[in-house]
Amino acid sequence: MAKLAKVKTTENESSVADFINGVADEQKRKDSAVLIKMMEKATKEKPKMWGSSLIGFGNMVYKSPSGREVEWFKVGFSPRKANLSLYVMGIDAGFRDEALKKLGKHKTDGGCVYINKLEDVDMKVLEEIIKATVKDK
Repeated sequence: MAKLAKVKTTENESSVADFINGVADEQKRKDSAVLIKMMEKATKEKPKMWGSSLIGFGNMVYKSPSGREVEWFKVGFSPRKANLSLYVMGIDAGFRDEALKKLGKHKTDGGCVYINKLEDVDMKVLEEIIKATVKDK
């Protein structure tokens, strides 16, 4: 295996609960609890902090389109001020495009899906996207 690139954002022992409790927006705290349950169910893994603001589940080696390999999480999210940022890399492009058409109000960029609040999206479709993200990883 090639030597993994070093990235600043790594898994650490910070408390996920403390991080979520520190999120100012009450709706984002509630949505975060729902996402944690969904991602725990899909991965059978406990949430871990990655860096200071990402919550990740499981571990894998992610190969970026440029070919760089880094240690990363299978699926994760961050309750940012502007939105909930979901990290859902490595999904079959055809499935992803179809699922996103049915998801509801969102934006995307690369392997991220940005949602303002969970009530804006179809939760069954979101669950399918999360399951597809961790499948075969």
